[in-house]
Amino acid sequence: MATQIANRLYVLAPRLQLGCTWGRRRLPAAAFGGLRTPCLPRKLTLSTGKHRGPGDLSGRYTGRTGEDGAHEDPSEDVPEDAEVDELFHQQVPRGVGDGEQRLFVVHPDVKWGSKKQYLTTADLMMAEAVGLVNTLENWRVVDKIILSTKTPEKKRIFGKGNFQFLTERIRQTPGITAVFVNVERLSALSERELEEAWGVKVFDRYSVVLHIFRCNARTREAKLQISLAEIPLLRSRLKNEIANLDQQGGGARYIGGSGETLMEFQQTLLKERETKIRSALERLRKKRHLLRSQRKHKDFPVVSVMGYTNCGKTTLIKALTGDAGLQPRNQLFATLDVTVHAGQLPSRMTVLYVDTIGFLSQLPHQLIDSFSATLEDVKHSDLIVHVRDISHPETVNQKVNVLNILKNLQVPERLMSSMVEVHNKIDLVDDYYSSEPNILPISALREEGLNELKEVVEDQIVKCTGKHILNLKVDLSSSQLSWLYKEATVQDVDVIAEEGSAVVKVIIGAAAYGRYRKLFTVR
Repeated sequence: MATQIANRLYVLAPRLQLGCTWGRRRLPAAAFGGLRTPCLPRKLTLSTGKHRGPGDLSGRYTGRTGEDGAHEDPSEDVPEDAEVDELFHQQVPRGVGDGEQRLFVVHPDVKWGSKKQYLTTADLMMAEAVGLVNTLENWRVVDKIILSTKTPEKKRIFGKGNFQFLTERIRQTPGITAVFVNVERLSALSERELEEAWGVKVFDRYSVVLHIFRCNARTREAKLQISLAEIPLLRSRLKNEIANLDQQGGGARYIGGSGETLMEFQQTLLKERETKIRSALERLRKKRHLLRSQRKHKDFPVVSVMGYTNCGKTTLIKALTGDAGLQPRNQLFATLDVTVHAGQLPSRMTVLYVDTIGFLSQLPHQLIDSFSATLEDVKHSDLIVHVRDISHPETVNQKVNVLNILKNLQVPERLMSSMVEVHNKIDLVDDYYSSEPNILPISALREEGLNELKEVVEDQIVKCTGKHILNLKVDLSSSQLSWLYKEATVQDVDVIAEEGSAVVKVIIGAAAYGRYRKLFTVR
């Protein structure tokens, strides 16, 4: 019996890429194949390389520049790069790798019901699906089809006739390695049914978008968030693997104490991994909260730049700040991490522009949940700039998707009502005209319309932050003027030479003005 169960583990482990520890000795995933003796380990726990307790991913950070440019305190208990990388590479969903993929793309065109799309067309949704595939290196579309369905909730999605037609079409297409069904999520049962019918791997939008995220992840936080978002996908794969074993016999046999089944055992490994990821993310969240508090203390207004993926957010921030380090890419989900960049407004007031992850139609809510800690910065910003690619044929639908996601994130009403909407890429539109009120047309690439945008941002910042525009009389023999230059935005200085004083026009926050009055005993 033990030998049979060990052989079952040998089949499962490489596919799920699970590592374990046996006592204090590290066993890699492939080592499951060596368990062909009557003796199984009494307790198996997920390992991160060092022998620690369950859920422990502790480690001292050595100190370096953070993702948003702020210096990180070496004493802060944040996960080290090596630990994050081990979690990130520990489990990659089966079938989604770095190899070449030749895909057949299927878009189910729902004719009526709650799943019917009213703000777009089947052709545009197919174009977006193809765009997702083309984003990935070594992935390409070899054929595609839009097929009507009245039963998208059924396990085979299509009716009997259309499904038979589709199956024959797929089988007659030479060289395909996978089918991309352009729906948000496929159930474990649907995925298994389709793979058995078509004989190739089947992807949905969740798995494709998640793989794009994985390829673009650069920082610790992005890697951990993607690893967390992969857990539901791995659980779905696990159900399929166990179901296959059950059909072969022995899949539900007991392998541990207290009658623990193979399914329960594998679920425990996934749960322990999820605990480690959440623990590491929580420590990074606390670090982000500290950095946010430091920015607030310095009284820098924060402007979050948001929009549909590939709408030009990064290009706009580079144009507003002159940050040469920003390298915009014409690619879906090129930005996964929140990055912060300083820029100056016409009054010389310094603001921080936050570059955020782009949104997508039918973006699975579990992906948004995984990135909610990153998007938490948006809730604490002073202003949101919503960037729209006005040259895109689905720009109206994209706007609706972005606003819905912001609503689901429970962004405060004060931010929603003061939001600045920007029409980007007007250089790509012939005879551009908009009947929508309070819209700012720009071309971030050509740096057109940016002065008007900066003025609007400045007006909104002054309103929403409660900053004051004051004329203060200062004694030039004191440190008043240098203090104001450091803690406020000095717009103009009118020197009164005979009095040894000056009248200074400043934009200053309430807290900073309170400190000024206290330091210099201003009445």
